Order: sequence, then structure tokens, then C-alpha cells
Amino acid sequence: MTPADLSRCVVRAVRCAVADGELAAGAAAPERVVVERTRPGGVGDYATPVAFQVAKAAGCPPRGVADVLARRLGAEPGIERVEVTGAGFLNFVLPAPSAPAVVADVIGRDVRGRAVRTVHGDESGLGPRERVVRQSVLRLLYVQGEIGSVRTPAAPAASTGALASPDSATPAIAVTVAPVAQRDGDVVARYGADAARWAMLATPARETPSFSDLLLHQGEASEFFRVRYAHARSRALVRNAEQLGFRPEAGEVGDAAALLRLLADHPLVLEAAAHHRAPERLVRHLVELADALLDFQYRVLPRGDEKPSAAHRARLALAEAAGTVLAGGLALLGLDAPERL
Repeated sequence: MTPADLSRCVVRAVRCAVADGELAAGAAAPERVVVERTRPGGVGDYATPVAFQVAKAAGCPPRGVADVLARRLGAEPGIERVEVTGAGFLNFVLPAPSAPAVVADVIGRDVRGRAVRTVHGDESGLGPRERVVRQSVLRLLYVQGEIGSVRTPAAPAASTGALASPDSATPAIAVTVAPVAQRDGDVVARYGADAARWAMLATPARETPSFSDLLLHQGEASEFFRVRYAHARSRALVRNAEQLGFRPEAGEVGDAAALLRLLADHPLVLEAAAHHRAPERLVRHLVELADALLDFQYRVLPRGDEKPSAAHRARLALAEAAGTVLAGGLALLGLDAPERL
């Protein structure tokens, strides 16, 4: 079971508990359940507050709903352990992710083609940051299937020298956006459209974004640079492997636990970012993923007189998958994923 499967599994458990009379007939299962990585110090790998959503209609406390669901979910294949904490939080322990399964899931969920689209609506009167945040939220909602009616946006910001926006109007979404501080002036002119957009999205929408010359820094001190550079490195690894006569081929990888975990978590990050209208969650995840890939890259290609092996092909497949996720994430933020940097 992948972390993304867990959300659907929880929804199914609620429906079955109602059908079997363990929960009141009025306790309808939500269409979507947000499952997130447990915070440091928490219990298990993943957690969800779904019992609080169901409790009122079920006519019992959240803890009672959680106990019912925990018994059911604990018997599901692919879930090692379920524990109820606090007033009714469900916590899960899953087996370590399988590299072939993660690679296949990444390929199947590639959002790049859909992420470059946006939604009809009225953007007149919006400030630069409000427009940028709303565009990213709309992309997230669209790839999650929560909104439709899409069209290709106007020319990219990089070619116009300004922050790109669609020439159609933006539907109303519930998000409060703090503007760029007056003291920062014209941040697009100073830092460029992509760097300015990154800074606007890296900060929670209700908070005033901060800008610094690190946005212009082409080195590891800049998170903006590291994410785009990590994508470029993933593409370079594939090109270099082709010159050595081998291509990516999914297989088990025993020395990439951090990278595997982050790739497996990506669908949950997208779901939570859309649910909470919080692109900054995606930004943080891309930074973590980029750092894990940049650390892993040195183990991908053969060294010295080594011959390409199944292990090299499997590591290359994982690095390519990480690049796919980085490219899709950047597209959701309205940013370019360079092939070379």
C-alpha cells in the first residue's frame, strides 16, 4: 500500500463501517480524506483527523469513531499498525516503500501536462502576489480533480519579463493573501519573475513574503536554485547514462530511504496543499526532495572501471522519477524546470 492508497482505504473503511452498522447510517464518508506525514514527535508514519469529520453525523465522540476505524484498518493488507491518539486521531505505520512501486506511481501521476493549464476566472483588481498564489492554488485544485474548465495560459513570464497570468478570469477561492510589502518595491524587476514567484509562494499566503539577494545566488545557499538544479542534474544523469550505454529500469534500491519516502509522500503533499490552499507546503516538499536527490546523485552512475549493472539502472530510474516530480511541482508553482543549469 502506498501513502496515497491510504486515503482511499480510510474512505472505504468508513463506508463499510456504516454499511455493517458499526457507525450510524447518517455517518456518510467524506469523498476525500487528507492523510499527512506525522509531525516530529508524533506516533507512526502518517495520520488523519477523519474521525472528527464523521463523529457528529455518527452521533458519537471522535474517539469512538476512530476506535471503530482502527479495528478495520488494522486488518488491511499493507498497513502494519494503526493507533488512536488524543481525542481521535488515527495514526498509521506502513512498510518501507518499494522502489519499483514508487517509480511506477510517479510515472502514472505525472502532472506536468495538466499543471501548465489554468482556470477561467476574473483576475482584474488582484495584486501581483494574490494573482500568483491564486494561480498556483487553482493548478493544485485542478490536478486533484476538484475543479475543471481549463485553458492554456498566456505566454510564460520568462518570455514577457512579467509574472504570467491567464487572459481569462479566476474563479473565487477561499484564500487570504498578504501583499508584497511596499518596502520591497518592484520585486519582479529586481529578482526576475521566477525568483519573485518562488519567494511569494514559499511563505504562507496570510504572511508577508520576504525577499533577499539569495534568490539571485547560483549556489547551494539558495533553495530556489537547489530545486531547479536538482531537476537539471536528474536530466544530466539520464543523458550521461545513455552515453555509457544504459537506461533507467525500475528495481529495488537499498540505499535511498530518504528519497523513496519523499517520492512516496508526494501525492499526499499535493492533496494537502490543495486542501489547505497552501502552495508553501509544495515548496517545502520540493526543497526536501531536491536535497535528497542531490545527495543521492553520486551513487547513480558507475565509477571508474565499473560496468553498468542492474543496481545502476534502478538508481537511475529513481533519480529520473525524482526529476519528474520536481518538474511537475515547479509547473504547479508556475515555474520552469531547466534541462541544464
